[in-house]
Amino acid sequence: MFVSCVNWSHFPTMRRSSSHVVVVGVFAALLLSQVCSGIKWLALSHVSPSLHINQTQHCKLLPGLVSSQAQLCRSNLELMQTIIQAAREVKKTCQKTFGDMRWNCSSIDIPIDAPKYRPDLDRGTRESAFVYALSAATISHTIARACTSGDLRLCSCGPIPAEIPEPGYRWGGCADNLHYGLVMGSKFSDAAMKMKRPGSHANKLMHLHNSEVGRLVLKEALVMKCKCHGVSGSCSIRTCWRGLQDLREIAMDLKTKYLSATKVVHRPMGTRKQLVPKDIDIRPVRENELVYLQSSPDFCTKNDKQGSVGTQDRQCNKTSVGSDSCDLMCCGRGYNPYTEKLVERCHCKYHWCCYVTCKKCERIVERYVCK
Repeated sequence: MFVSCVNWSHFPTMRRSSSHVVVVGVFAALLLSQVCSGIKWLALSHVSPSLHINQTQHCKLLPGLVSSQAQLCRSNLELMQTIIQAAREVKKTCQKTFGDMRWNCSSIDIPIDAPKYRPDLDRGTRESAFVYALSAATISHTIARACTSGDLRLCSCGPIPAEIPEPGYRWGGCADNLHYGLVMGSKFSDAAMKMKRPGSHANKLMHLHNSEVGRLVLKEALVMKCKCHGVSGSCSIRTCWRGLQDLREIAMDLKTKYLSATKVVHRPMGTRKQLVPKDIDIRPVRENELVYLQSSPDFCTKNDKQGSVGTQDRQCNKTSVGSDSCDLMCCGRGYNPYTEKLVERCHCKYHWCCYVTCKKCERIVERYVCK
């Protein structure tokens, strides 16, 4: 367990006339109660979209920052809006990626008054391994894309590749600035794990390793994208650049690594302790594999101590044979059917030129939820 890393100077005496009282009131409970964690910055997902970080004192109002992150905020205010956006993307992407499994990343959506992250993220489980990896990838991905879109003035398009393109191709466009994204993203997201504070050294090593796995997957997601040019769509020449795949695809790659993650132990190797595979410790941990220290619960029933919210009332798929099937999702408890009326567009017709008209059709569908 990490010790608390709240900076008490972040809470100046509040006055009724202060324009920040509302914001501080919203986040105070979260800030005062969280423990120091490498993904504590994900609490930024709660920041109101109407709050614009354009003054250094605004950094005091942001939840989840350790001292070095607050310092980066003060020296680079413009970057913080992008980091806040990244925190929202982590939550949204994680929950979409695991929507078909018993653990559906619900623990990442922290209520304001929660005392800390749920144990499935506090402990060194494979779930926390995924969240750390996704968080590291997402923050660098979001910053790299922000450079390309012009949202950050301190960076621009990525460099033109050194290799000569094939005939019919040419470098151009605006490449995603992955280098800047990786530098600034790792500087921010790894800050808490690199602080000299009491806590589990094994957990810190695990989180740093998994964060690096997330960035490695991000590097592999930089692909060539092209746009055609030519008479009548002949595509006689293609303008190409290096762009990142969508975050959803990166998350799916990390989910595959989550499913095959390696359990490790903290063991002396040479002159210091390192993480080594528990069952096959004759080899070192591979740089591209997610690792975890503690086994996860089955997430079938609610267990606050283990961080399981259970699967009661979760929707399941009666015809599926995958993880979203009613047999697996409901853990053998059975399920209840219910009907739902859907209103959809139907009988659409295209009219020249140029619009489409549709009718509205109703249909009844049967759904199932776990007992």
